[in-house]
Amino acid sequence: MLLDVLRAEIGKGLRVQLAHPVGHVITLLISTMMYLGLQFVLGQGELRQDLLPRTLVAIGGYWFLQYAALVMVADLIEEKRAGTFAQAQMTPAPPWLPMLGRLITASVFGLAVAAVAALVPMLVAGIAIPLRWAALLPAVLLGVNVLAFTFLLAAVALVAPAIGALQSLLTSLVLLLNGSFLPLALYPDWLAALARILPTTLGVEAITQTLFEGRTLGELWRGGTLPWLLAHTLALIAAAGLLFVRNHRRSLEELS
Repeated sequence: MLLDVLRAEIGKGLRVQLAHPVGHVITLLISTMMYLGLQFVLGQGELRQDLLPRTLVAIGGYWFLQYAALVMVADLIEEKRAGTFAQAQMTPAPPWLPMLGRLITASVFGLAVAAVAALVPMLVAGIAIPLRWAALLPAVLLGVNVLAFTFLLAAVALVAPAIGALQSLLTSLVLLLNGSFLPLALYPDWLAALARILPTTLGVEAITQTLFEGRTLGELWRGGTLPWLLAHTLALIAAAGLLFVRNHRRSLEELS
Protein backbone atom coordinates (compact mmCIF):
# COMPACT_ATOMS: atom_id res chain seq x y z
CA MET A 1 0.00 0.00 0.00
CA LEU A 2 2.82 2.37 0.79
CA LEU A 3 4.26 1.89 -2.67
CA ASP A 4 0.83 2.57 -4.18
CA VAL A 5 0.60 5.88 -2.29
CA LEU A 6 4.11 6.83 -3.36
CA ARG A 7 3.45 5.86 -6.98
CA ALA A 8 0.21 7.84 -7.04
CA GLU A 9 1.88 10.94 -5.61
CA ILE A 10 4.71 10.77 -8.15
CA GLY A 11 2.27 10.19 -11.02
CA LYS A 12 0.15 13.15 -9.95
CA GLY A 13 3.18 15.41 -9.70
CA LEU A 14 4.51 14.39 -13.11
CA ARG A 15 1.12 14.94 -14.76
CA VAL A 16 0.84 18.41 -13.23
CA GLN A 17 4.29 19.43 -14.46
CA LEU A 18 3.93 17.92 -17.92
CA ALA A 19 0.60 19.73 -18.36
CA HIS A 20 2.49 23.03 -18.72
CA PRO A 21 5.42 22.39 -21.12
CA VAL A 22 5.63 26.02 -22.26
CA GLY A 23 6.66 27.12 -18.79
CA HIS A 24 9.52 24.62 -18.75
CA VAL A 25 10.74 25.76 -22.18
CA ILE A 26 10.69 29.40 -21.07
CA THR A 27 12.60 28.47 -17.90
CA LEU A 28 15.27 26.73 -19.96
CA LEU A 29 15.65 29.67 -22.34
CA ILE A 30 15.92 32.21 -19.53
CA SER A 31 18.39 30.06 -17.56
CA THR A 32 20.67 29.53 -20.54
CA MET A 33 20.60 33.16 -21.70
CA MET A 34 21.19 34.39 -18.15
CA TYR A 35 24.29 32.26 -17.71
CA LEU A 36 25.87 33.08 -21.06
CA GLY A 37 24.99 36.76 -20.68
CA LEU A 38 26.56 36.98 -17.24
CA GLN A 39 29.71 35.23 -18.37
CA PHE A 40 29.94 37.55 -21.38
CA VAL A 41 29.75 40.60 -19.10
CA LEU A 42 32.20 39.19 -16.54
CA GLY A 43 34.57 38.29 -19.38
CA GLN A 44 34.45 41.92 -20.56
CA GLY A 45 32.97 41.09 -23.92
CA GLU A 46 34.14 37.50 -24.33
CA LEU A 47 33.36 34.05 -22.99
CA ARG A 48 36.50 33.06 -21.09
CA GLN A 49 37.28 29.39 -21.52
CA ASP A 50 39.30 29.34 -18.31
CA LEU A 51 36.18 30.24 -16.26
CA LEU A 52 33.32 28.61 -18.16
CA PRO A 53 33.79 24.93 -17.15
CA ARG A 54 33.98 25.59 -13.40
CA THR A 55 31.15 28.12 -13.37
CA LEU A 56 28.96 25.82 -15.48
CA VAL A 57 29.30 23.08 -12.85
CA ALA A 58 28.34 25.60 -10.15
CA ILE A 59 25.34 27.04 -11.96
CA GLY A 60 24.21 23.52 -12.80
CA GLY A 61 23.95 22.91 -9.06
CA TYR A 62 22.04 26.16 -8.69
CA TRP A 63 19.63 25.25 -11.50
CA PHE A 64 18.91 21.90 -9.86
CA LEU A 65 18.23 23.58 -6.52
CA GLN A 66 16.20 26.44 -7.95
CA TYR A 67 13.88 24.34 -10.06
CA ALA A 68 13.48 21.42 -7.63
CA ALA A 69 12.57 23.86 -4.85
CA LEU A 70 10.24 25.79 -7.13
CA VAL A 71 8.33 22.66 -8.18
CA MET A 72 8.01 21.22 -4.69
CA VAL A 73 7.22 24.38 -2.74
CA ALA A 74 4.86 25.83 -5.35
CA ASP A 75 2.96 22.54 -5.54
CA LEU A 76 2.64 22.38 -1.77
CA ILE A 77 1.46 25.99 -1.46
CA GLU A 78 -1.11 25.47 -4.21
CA GLU A 79 -2.50 22.38 -2.45
CA LYS A 80 -2.81 24.27 0.82
CA ARG A 81 -4.62 27.15 -0.85
CA ALA A 82 -6.99 24.80 -2.69
CA GLY A 83 -7.72 22.77 0.42
CA THR A 84 -6.52 19.49 -1.10
CA PHE A 85 -3.57 19.26 1.28
CA ALA A 86 -5.91 18.42 4.16
CA GLN A 87 -7.57 15.71 2.08
CA ALA A 88 -4.19 14.17 1.30
CA GLN A 89 -3.61 13.67 5.04
CA MET A 90 -6.69 11.42 5.33
CA THR A 91 -4.74 8.24 4.65
CA PRO A 92 -3.12 5.55 6.81
CA ALA A 93 0.18 6.19 5.03
CA PRO A 94 2.83 8.06 7.06
CA PRO A 95 2.81 11.84 6.39
CA TRP A 96 6.35 11.85 5.04
CA LEU A 97 5.43 9.50 2.18
CA PRO A 98 3.49 12.04 0.04
CA MET A 99 6.27 14.53 0.70
CA LEU A 100 8.78 11.97 -0.56
CA GLY A 101 6.70 11.57 -3.71
CA ARG A 102 6.74 15.35 -4.23
CA LEU A 103 10.49 15.36 -3.65
CA ILE A 104 11.05 12.67 -6.29
CA THR A 105 8.95 14.64 -8.79
CA ALA A 106 10.88 17.82 -7.97
CA SER A 107 14.21 16.02 -8.38
CA VAL A 108 13.23 14.61 -11.79
CA PHE A 109 12.31 18.03 -13.18
CA GLY A 110 15.18 19.76 -11.42
CA LEU A 111 17.69 17.35 -12.94
CA ALA A 112 16.07 17.62 -16.38
CA VAL A 113 16.23 21.42 -16.39
CA ALA A 114 19.79 21.47 -15.03
CA ALA A 115 21.00 18.92 -17.60
CA VAL A 116 19.44 20.63 -20.62
CA ALA A 117 20.35 24.13 -19.42
CA ALA A 118 23.98 23.00 -19.00
CA LEU A 119 24.09 21.15 -22.34
CA VAL A 120 23.10 24.22 -24.37
CA PRO A 121 26.04 26.42 -23.19
CA MET A 122 28.39 23.47 -23.67
CA LEU A 123 27.35 23.25 -27.32
CA VAL A 124 27.10 27.01 -27.95
CA ALA A 125 30.35 28.04 -26.26
CA GLY A 126 32.29 24.80 -26.79
CA ILE A 127 32.71 24.16 -23.06
CA ALA A 128 34.56 20.93 -22.33
CA ILE A 129 34.11 19.25 -18.95
CA PRO A 130 36.25 16.16 -18.29
CA LEU A 131 34.61 13.12 -16.74
CA ARG A 132 36.29 11.34 -13.83
CA TRP A 133 34.95 8.59 -11.59
CA ALA A 134 36.20 10.45 -8.51
CA ALA A 135 33.56 13.13 -9.14
CA LEU A 136 30.67 10.64 -8.85
CA LEU A 137 30.50 10.56 -5.04
CA PRO A 138 30.65 14.37 -4.64
CA ALA A 139 27.98 14.67 -7.35
CA VAL A 140 25.69 12.26 -5.48
CA LEU A 141 26.26 14.12 -2.22
CA LEU A 142 25.54 17.40 -4.01
CA GLY A 143 22.22 15.98 -5.20
CA VAL A 144 21.30 14.77 -1.72
CA ASN A 145 22.37 18.12 -0.30
CA VAL A 146 20.06 19.96 -2.70
CA LEU A 147 17.11 17.65 -2.03
CA ALA A 148 17.57 17.92 1.74
CA PHE A 149 17.46 21.71 1.46
CA THR A 150 14.42 21.47 -0.81
CA PHE A 151 12.67 19.30 1.79
CA LEU A 152 13.64 21.86 4.44
CA LEU A 153 11.98 24.63 2.42
CA ALA A 154 8.88 22.47 1.99
CA ALA A 155 8.76 21.88 5.75
CA VAL A 156 8.84 25.65 6.30
CA ALA A 157 6.11 26.08 3.66
CA LEU A 158 3.73 23.98 5.79
CA VAL A 159 3.32 26.87 8.24
CA ALA A 160 4.90 29.97 6.64
CA PRO A 161 2.81 31.89 4.07
CA ALA A 162 5.87 33.97 3.09
CA ILE A 163 7.94 30.96 2.04
CA GLY A 164 8.09 32.27 -1.55
CA ALA A 165 10.08 35.35 -0.52
CA LEU A 166 12.37 33.29 1.72
CA GLN A 167 12.97 30.74 -1.02
CA SER A 168 13.80 33.49 -3.53
CA LEU A 169 16.24 35.12 -1.11
CA LEU A 170 18.07 31.91 -0.25
CA THR A 171 18.34 30.63 -3.82
CA SER A 172 19.56 34.07 -4.96
CA LEU A 173 22.31 33.88 -2.34
CA VAL A 174 23.29 30.47 -3.68
CA LEU A 175 23.49 31.87 -7.21
CA LEU A 176 25.67 34.77 -6.06
CA LEU A 177 28.06 32.79 -3.88
CA ASN A 178 28.34 29.13 -4.95
CA GLY A 179 30.74 29.80 -7.83
CA SER A 180 28.23 30.42 -10.63
CA PHE A 181 29.79 33.79 -11.44
CA LEU A 182 33.43 33.19 -10.49
CA PRO A 183 35.20 30.07 -9.16
CA LEU A 184 35.31 29.87 -5.38
CA ALA A 185 39.13 29.98 -5.42
CA LEU A 186 38.94 33.62 -6.56
CA TYR A 187 36.83 34.70 -3.55
CA PRO A 188 38.33 36.39 -0.48
CA ASP A 189 38.79 33.86 2.33
CA TRP A 190 35.98 35.28 4.46
CA LEU A 191 33.53 35.25 1.56
CA ALA A 192 34.48 31.69 0.58
CA ALA A 193 33.89 30.58 4.17
CA LEU A 194 30.45 32.23 4.14
CA ALA A 195 29.61 30.66 0.77
CA ARG A 196 30.39 27.17 2.08
CA ILE A 197 27.52 27.46 4.58
CA LEU A 198 25.03 27.59 1.72
CA PRO A 199 23.76 24.45 -0.06
CA THR A 200 25.57 23.31 -3.25
CA THR A 201 28.81 25.23 -2.57
CA LEU A 202 30.77 22.42 -0.92
CA GLY A 203 29.48 19.93 -3.49
CA VAL A 204 30.51 22.19 -6.36
CA GLU A 205 33.93 22.70 -4.79
CA ALA A 206 34.47 18.95 -4.39
CA ILE A 207 33.35 18.21 -7.96
CA THR A 208 35.54 20.90 -9.52
CA GLN A 209 38.56 19.76 -7.53
CA THR A 210 38.19 16.23 -8.89
CA LEU A 211 37.37 17.24 -12.47
CA PHE A 212 39.78 20.11 -13.05
CA GLU A 213 42.54 19.55 -10.50
CA GLY A 214 42.66 15.75 -10.69
CA ARG A 215 42.25 15.20 -6.96
CA THR A 216 41.29 11.78 -5.66
CA LEU A 217 38.62 11.07 -3.04
CA GLY A 218 41.39 10.42 -0.53
CA GLU A 219 42.87 13.85 -1.19
CA LEU A 220 39.42 15.44 -0.87
CA TRP A 221 38.97 13.72 2.48
CA ARG A 222 42.37 14.73 3.81
CA GLY A 223 41.86 18.28 2.53
CA GLY A 224 38.58 18.57 4.44
CA THR A 225 36.25 19.25 1.52
CA LEU A 226 34.60 15.82 1.50
CA PRO A 227 34.11 15.56 5.31
CA TRP A 228 32.55 19.03 5.40
CA LEU A 229 30.28 18.19 2.46
CA LEU A 230 29.14 15.00 4.19
CA ALA A 231 28.58 16.80 7.51
CA HIS A 232 26.70 19.65 5.81
CA THR A 233 24.44 17.19 3.98
CA LEU A 234 23.69 15.14 7.11
CA ALA A 235 22.94 18.33 9.06
CA LEU A 236 20.47 19.44 6.37
CA ILE A 237 18.78 16.02 6.39
CA ALA A 238 18.42 16.09 10.19
CA ALA A 239 17.16 19.69 10.24
CA ALA A 240 14.66 19.03 7.44
CA GLY A 241 13.32 15.89 9.14
CA LEU A 242 12.91 17.51 12.54
CA LEU A 243 11.32 20.64 11.10
CA PHE A 244 8.91 18.61 9.00
CA VAL A 245 7.69 16.63 12.02
CA ARG A 246 7.17 19.83 14.02
CA ASN A 247 5.53 21.87 11.26
CA HIS A 248 3.36 19.02 10.00
CA ARG A 249 1.88 18.68 13.47
CA ARG A 250 1.28 22.44 13.64
CA SER A 251 -0.28 22.44 10.18
CA LEU A 252 -2.75 19.70 11.14
CA GLU A 253 -3.65 21.57 14.32
CA GLU A 254 -4.44 24.67 12.25
CA LEU A 255 -6.64 22.64 9.89
CA SER A 256 -8.61 20.98 12.69
